Amino acid sequence: MTRPKHLPMSQWTIADDCLFVGGMPLSRLAQRAGRTPFYAYDRQLITDRVTSLRNRLPAVIRIHFAVKANPMPALVCHMARLVDGMDVASSGELKVSLDSGMTPANISFAGPGKTASELSQAVAAGALVNIESSREIELLARASAECGIPARVGVRINPDFELKVGGMRMGGGAKQFGIDVERVPDILRQIARAGLLFEGFHVFAGSQILNATALCDAQRQTVDLVLRLSDAVPAPIRTLNIGGGFGIPYFPGERPLEIAPISETLRELHERIVSRLPEASLVLELGRYLVGEAGIYVARVIERKISRGQVFLITDGGMHQHLAASGNLGQIVRKNFPVAVANRVSGGNREIASVVGPLCTPLDVLADRAELSEAHEGDLIVVFQSGAYGLSASPVAFLSHPRPLEMFV
Repeated sequence: MTRPKHLPMSQWTIADDCLFVGGMPLSRLAQRAGRTPFYAYDRQLITDRVTSLRNRLPAVIRIHFAVKANPMPALVCHMARLVDGMDVASSGELKVSLDSGMTPANISFAGPGKTASELSQAVAAGALVNIESSREIELLARASAECGIPARVGVRINPDFELKVGGMRMGGGAKQFGIDVERVPDILRQIARAGLLFEGFHVFAGSQILNATALCDAQRQTVDLVLRLSDAVPAPIRTLNIGGGFGIPYFPGERPLEIAPISETLRELHERIVSRLPEASLVLELGRYLVGEAGIYVARVIERKISRGQVFLITDGGMHQHLAASGNLGQIVRKNFPVAVANRVSGGNREIASVVGPLCTPLDVLADRAELSEAHEGDLIVVFQSGAYGLSASPVAFLSHPRPLEMFV
């Protein structure tokens, strides 16, 4: 039997062969939930991750939470006490962030296709809007006049370089995101004419990067780009959001991102920035790196079925609630997230089994031929690395099953 090569999920406690979450056995947490499936997020693991990152990065670096990674209100409220700011991509995320107690001045709004209503809400709240088109300048000028206050704005740049390794590329080439760098000087002039308050730049090259060398290279190119543009700005640069992109390991063979070289690069870049842009703060915008490894998805085995010698564990959860784990959220070749039988993590007998959901589609697979403890009806299946882009990125209305619970423990 070939053993999977996932990294051990060492952030979790296991006692009496049962996974513990939030200091209690998962079997008890399932009783507390009252039903399955559910997501559970461990607040202490999130706190530990943010604390560890702060201790490893230069103290001058500001950490922002990208709310799109996990907009659960209780989690966002917890993050508001840990980070320096929040980045949102919709009016819904803006509301959650404002409700969390985060200072509005430390909230930024990015994303293509912002509506006039969303821009008006952001101006009224006092959030920073990262402009991604000339159209947004016109709408922000109108919103500023209606609110009686000038909009705070930055410019999101579509850079003239592109990440060459892994992850999801968000900049370089033709993109729906940001302003092409060659058009930025003209956009800056439009901002000045419209009377908007320019504060800085936002450059997001990519996400889910596990290669520290590639990240460091992108960060250097980002700062070089901003320094080239700095002579054209209508006001001093106060903030430089260089994105994030920090990845977490999901699949066999993947290793955790090395933070040490990134920290050293950020230290060097901050020194360069201070010498040219003394009022600028350097911001990292992180989502999945802060919360992804602190969350799990839990489903219960409804039936153990054998078809032509293959074991299928049919559960009450599936792709409609965790699209990423099913492989249908960007995977080219489907690979398994780390999974286990939560109430029998090591167990006695081991077997190769496929974990599938109740949907009438062959795409509804949470684990394909994974090595697991032998499981039966009533056992709990846990999918690790589920704290980011889980429920909110899934087609929960598909086939009209009940929406899963979310628990912050």
